[in-house]
Amino acid sequence: MLVMGVVNVTPDSFSDGGLWDDAESAIAHALQLVDEGADIVDVGGESTRPGATRPLVTDELGRVIPVIEALAAAGVTVSVDTMRAEVAERAIAAGARIVNDVSGGLADERMLPVVAASEATYVAMHWRAHSHNMADFAVYDAEDGGVVSIVHAELQARVESIEAAGVDRSRLVLDPGLGFAKKPDHDWSLLRGLDVLAGLGLPLLVGASRKSFVGRLLGDRGALRPPTERDDATLAITTWLALQPAPVWGVRVHDVRGTRDALAVVDRLTRPPLVEQRAKRAHSRDQEDRG
Repeated sequence: MLVMGVVNVTPDSFSDGGLWDDAESAIAHALQLVDEGADIVDVGGESTRPGATRPLVTDELGRVIPVIEALAAAGVTVSVDTMRAEVAERAIAAGARIVNDVSGGLADERMLPVVAASEATYVAMHWRAHSHNMADFAVYDAEDGGVVSIVHAELQARVESIEAAGVDRSRLVLDPGLGFAKKPDHDWSLLRGLDVLAGLGLPLLVGASRKSFVGRLLGDRGALRPPTERDDATLAITTWLALQPAPVWGVRVHDVRGTRDALAVVDRLTRPPLVEQRAKRAHSRDQEDRG
């Protein structure tokens, strides 16, 4: 399971907006995440929290391009978190190897051609509307199979459109879109139903870190637990994902060190004991000798 560390170069992201909203601090934070074990650093210049106002494209470019250039020059695998084709194109030219598009190509008609013309991996998320009104679209009728079945069908439709635009399937990753046009019960159902989404035959990226459905679960008397106090619960989700039969390609997280620690524990506990490994090797050598 790959670990994607979040770098929000924004003043208004829900969990850490303003902490790394200039290039110097964002680069330093990204390099720290790499030191802590991040396989990928996801650099975003637009907050997609509920109710967020979109920045000007010039502002988004000014936030992310200097950071991407510096990180790519340092050998970091960089993902750009954007819904805009112009930002994706400039980011790829600056060294980004992944385009993480929360709209799955629906927000900008040029996005898919831009990705198709590149060699970048494309993460397509389940999405229905922009942040300012996405709550109005959090409706998944049981008559239509419920949220898991509907998200599966809508992602399948996006896959067909993305492939038709020329993006090879080998470069495609899907994201169920936790928290985007979803109510908390929808998010928990999607986590439990990842095996169904895995049936689409493509890698899955899960972004549960510090999301409001976690804060709602942990909050007292209906209040939300603050975002920075949701990391322990996020680690529990990551640990649970690592133990599921349906493999997850990656997790997008804020707490990289904690995530790496949790995955190390899961790996150690699920690895065959050393004595068993030695016995298997001895048995294999014995079979070879007899052959």
